[in-house]
Amino acid sequence: MLFDPIYLLFIAPGFALSLWASMRVKSAFNKYSKVRSARGLTGAEAAEEMLRFAGISDVKIVRHHGMLTDHYNPTNKTLALSEQVYDSTSLAAVGVATHEAGHAIQHARNYAPLWIRSALVPTASIGSSLGYMVMLFGLFMASTNMVLAGAIMFSAVLLFQIVTLPVEFNASSRAKVLVVENGIVTAQERQGIDKVLNAAAMTYVAAAVSTLLTLLYFLMRSGLLGGRRD
Repeated sequence: MLFDPIYLLFIAPGFALSLWASMRVKSAFNKYSKVRSARGLTGAEAAEEMLRFAGISDVKIVRHHGMLTDHYNPTNKTLALSEQVYDSTSLAAVGVATHEAGHAIQHARNYAPLWIRSALVPTASIGSSLGYMVMLFGLFMASTNMVLAGAIMFSAVLLFQIVTLPVEFNASSRAKVLVVENGIVTAQERQGIDKVLNAAAMTYVAAAVSTLLTLLYFLMRSGLLGGRRD
């Protein structure tokens, strides 16, 4: 499959976008991880303060191992911050931490896309691990029905990623507004947070584009889209 020029043509835009987004995130985070916030709050303290202002007291903030492994788990109401975010007083750390706190606020406010995304996790997990292989095997066996079955499973991944977009963008929007309203950072400092969060958001866009292009490739090569395969 990797030697199919058409396959490479299809995935190239998604790969380029993903690479650009990844480089942009690293650049923005590295730059603003060196800029200390005026108040000197750590990422954990900034997230805690944002939740306190939102009236949320039942979310546990914990330290998590790994590079930028920050996430919010709605199942047990745990906000996990990576070590370089939890203890750091940088604008990058504050931005990432308050973004995750934005997810906790979404949960508390019953933000519908967050609930939909959580419900899609099991299906997307199956589609990610099995859907691609079924499409690949179906193409190898020249079985349109098998490719279609795999495409349906793989579509769950795309649906999950599409639903993820408003969830992530909304969490960032909440963070950008609330960090200033709650006095966590100044209006001038928010510019750095905006750059970090905007860069991170593009990684989700890149992932969705890559998945869509992969799906279109298999549909096209199997003849399910645009006529019969060669």
